Amino acid sequence: MRTFRRIMTIALLSGVLSFLIVPFLIPQPNSGTMSNVEAAGPGAEFVDLAGIQVRVERASYSGDCKCEAPLIVLMHGFGASTFSWREVIAPLSAFGEVIAYDRPGFGFTERPTTWVGVNPYGFEGNFKIVDEIIAKYGKDRKVILVGHSAGGQLAAEYARLNPTKVQGLVLVDPAILTTGGGGAEGFEWLYQIPQIQKLGPILVSSIATSGDDLLRESFFDKAQLTTAVYDGYHRPLKIEGWEQGFWNFATAPRKNQLADNLDKISTPSLLITGDHDTVVPTADIVKLKKLIKGSSLVLIKNAAHLPQEEQPEAFMEAISSNWESLVSK
Repeated sequence: MRTFRRIMTIALLSGVLSFLIVPFLIPQPNSGTMSNVEAAGPGAEFVDLAGIQVRVERASYSGDCKCEAPLIVLMHGFGASTFSWREVIAPLSAFGEVIAYDRPGFGFTERPTTWVGVNPYGFEGNFKIVDEIIAKYGKDRKVILVGHSAGGQLAAEYARLNPTKVQGLVLVDPAILTTGGGGAEGFEWLYQIPQIQKLGPILVSSIATSGDDLLRESFFDKAQLTTAVYDGYHRPLKIEGWEQGFWNFATAPRKNQLADNLDKISTPSLLITGDHDTVVPTADIVKLKKLIKGSSLVLIKNAAHLPQEEQPEAFMEAISSNWESLVSK
């Protein structure tokens, strides 16, 4: 019995020592070799917003109305970037000035490793960026938020909390009833352990390959997944330290009260979903129509989680048919 206790004590101590020491001996993943600016390529535009360098794509108003054109802000989903809006940025400019941006942790926006005050990767940090986009580009005119998937959750919660700043809301397959998790809530203490902080970027680096599985699930017509599409989604992985940035996003606070207060959204809202979406089930969006008062719903045929990419013409028809109701507030 005494020998058994001695063996168990040695094993326990060995395990503790391994946990305390080994993580610091493992090389940190760093598959990227470029800065975010270099990876974005020549001509990419960056704007300082909420204390970080945010990559944006803009399209000037191309319509013929003599009125003050609205500002249309495009907010991409998990694992994406402004690239996911490439098919509709120019067509949307017929309705207003368009600005798409890369959310912190994705695309080519700066990925800080330290910060003072608000975590730039969390909901509050994201809301500060939207605040400054509206202040910089949308002053004295109507603002329409267009959010896809996790970006749709952000857009809807921002509109709920800031009803006077947003006049129209387009939610594309929004991850509201089905989400990717709530961030660091309840585990903040765990993520602060130095050993966990060292292991974190290693644990999330698998997104470089598992992300392709999500991309394939997001398309109904797999033939549209060309090499150019894969390359567009892979380009941000060339950024040095992207793994640490993604870990910072994964552990950022994203707690919100949106799902319990959908009936409080007063902004005119349009819901768009692919009829074959399995990432955020189409049935979820049908439920949202009942929960968001006065909202409209368009199901796009032969599309999955990325209807703006798979069926851009049908996507724009959905916008065009509902535009007046979005800007009538």
